[in-house]
Amino acid sequence: MPAVLGVIGGILLALGVPWGAAALLAGVALALLDARPGLAALALLGGGAGWLSAHTVLARPDPLTPWLGAQVTLKGEWDGQFLTLSAPRARLAVSPKPAQGPGVLEVAGRLVAPQGRDVPGGFDQAAWLRSQGGLLVPTPGAVLVGARVRAHQPEGGLRGWFRRGLSAGLTERQAALMQAIELGDRSDISREEFAEGYAVRDAFARAGLAHLMALSGQNVALITGVLVWLLIRLGAAPAWRYGLPAALLLPYLLLVQPSPSITRAVIMGAAVLIALALGRGRPDPLGLIALAALACLLPFPLWLLDVGFQLSFLAVLALTQTLRVAGRLPARWPHALRLAISATLLAELGTLPVVAGTFGQLPLVGLPANLVAGVIMAALVPLGFVAGLLGPLAAPLNVVSGLLASALLAVAETFGRAPVLSWGAIGAAGVVAYATALGAGWLWLLGRVRARTALGTLLACLLLTALPGWLRPAREVVFLDVGQGDSTLIRLPGLTMLVDAGGSVGSDYDVGGRTVVPALRALGVRQLDVLVATHADTDHIEGVPAVLRALPVGELWVGHRKRGDPVLDAALAEAQARGVPVREVRRGDRVQAAGAALTVLWPTGQDWHDEDNENSVALTLESRGWRAAFLGDLAQAGEAMAGPGNLDLLKAAHHGSRHSTGAALLTQATPADTVISVGRNTYGHPHPDVLARLAQAGSKVWRTDQVGTVRWPVP
Repeated sequence: MPAVLGVIGGILLALGVPWGAAALLAGVALALLDARPGLAALALLGGGAGWLSAHTVLARPDPLTPWLGAQVTLKGEWDGQFLTLSAPRARLAVSPKPAQGPGVLEVAGRLVAPQGRDVPGGFDQAAWLRSQGGLLVPTPGAVLVGARVRAHQPEGGLRGWFRRGLSAGLTERQAALMQAIELGDRSDISREEFAEGYAVRDAFARAGLAHLMALSGQNVALITGVLVWLLIRLGAAPAWRYGLPAALLLPYLLLVQPSPSITRAVIMGAAVLIALALGRGRPDPLGLIALAALACLLPFPLWLLDVGFQLSFLAVLALTQTLRVAGRLPARWPHALRLAISATLLAELGTLPVVAGTFGQLPLVGLPANLVAGVIMAALVPLGFVAGLLGPLAAPLNVVSGLLASALLAVAETFGRAPVLSWGAIGAAGVVAYATALGAGWLWLLGRVRARTALGTLLACLLLTALPGWLRPAREVVFLDVGQGDSTLIRLPGLTMLVDAGGSVGSDYDVGGRTVVPALRALGVRQLDVLVATHADTDHIEGVPAVLRALPVGELWVGHRKRGDPVLDAALAEAQARGVPVREVRRGDRVQAAGAALTVLWPTGQDWHDEDNENSVALTLESRGWRAAFLGDLAQAGEAMAGPGNLDLLKAAHHGSRHSTGAALLTQATPADTVISVGRNTYGHPHPDVLARLAQAGSKVWRTDQVGTVRWPVP
């Protein structure tokens, strides 16, 4: 344990995180408190090893860097997540992800640098890719965008044989689930939906079952458990009974490919089996966990930043207290049930801050869902493994596997419809509150404090973390970085309005569900009073249905209720399905809250233009003498007719198109600051003429493609 604390401290210091020194010193202090100076030296040695390992990975150049920005055609091994090249030796991500399964892939596209986290609650692609490298594995440092598959050769060898066994005789959805459960390959299951807008992966996450599709200790325990049971039935000696399963774990790891959770499970499982084979009994749990962390972090130091690594180790640390918690449950309950309930609750509590902070929501039905799913998994995992070994001959066995897979999908679909608890970003105060409540619960388990004291501490921590938001509610405008699209959040005490929800033209990426909704959750938005669909353009309102599905919405505002437009029709249909009133707004419509007023400038509703952009809903926000305008995609003529008046802040229309943000508007408005919502595009946005006009008007420009999400305080 001192050694692994030292390694963690060294990695953090290499990453430039000063409090890594605290982890290193904690390892030294732990050894000295035990009066073992040799272990203190080991902690310091671990710190040096962790720093050196992380520094080596971080300093290694990416051979694809010289080709960033270039159109290229590449050929390599595709594992469903990364494309691995042999010359130069490199790995890279591919977007959009090819529908073809693992194998040899030839693909064309443009190489770009990965993006960071440009939106609250968003995916930090650059950090995630950086965490996937190791001492012996190249770090993915580039993304091939606009990818077009030229040729594909299906995967061969043992993995190809195993994959065919998992799919033999099954439906596409069943086969996709089996590949996720047995190989950790979630590429196919990510494309499956139970219904429009209700993805299978989302259902598993909402039900608290997402961990079933990430290979972990459950897979190792079930597979080795069945093998040990068979060897016992055959009368094998202890050396064979435990030694053979231990020896097979390394080939198993190579088959499924290393990831943080399965690597940890294999290391811990092998250590336990070897100890039993040698007659040494079970190893100390904390020492075993520390050993696994050392074995993971020394070759893969940046796994420390990987959410999968964090969830896996936090869960297994929490599970060490299963017997204590089970002992607190009523003795009349069956022992197996008490253990299952305790393990599920502990795993959820142990990973709570990571799950809440990363995914913005907490499942409320995780306990019953896991109890039911656990029974199915106990049979499905071993059967699926045998089917994989049988390859194409597994069709008869897969009759049973298919039924079990369908049952598991039904569990996820049913429990996934239950409500979830939305959660915002977790700051330092939230971590301290969580640790305090956790400490109180630990003392209760040890019998040091009464239950009422532990419960009171928990309630006090919840109250204290909620107080800042109650005492000082947000007053801001948030221009979300949704790429080449628009989405603006207006937050006032008593009024939360979202103007548009982004979209992605010519792509199946769900900007609303994958970018806007997580951002709203990270900002602590649990409901919207008003959702505005400014006009029937994909890049503005394609994400509206996803927002309507994810959050309670008071009203949906539209301007021109255009008939026959598929994007607008989808938004209106979802509003009807959710019982959300639709309001056709006109010039002069207004809402007020907390000393601020939002006023509709456009449309008048008298005449409609053939161009959807000219029918955009335009708004002004006024608060204590400060004014801002949001002009949708209006062109210069529409801007002039809307007449926003003098402004402090302008949301430039149409992503900086040369046909908008005209000289007449700027002469009238004289905005001190202008925000342009724009992403990678081939339209030439923002146009140099617009930037020149803004510079001449003395307006400072804030572009979401350069600075990410822009948060602007409202007086």
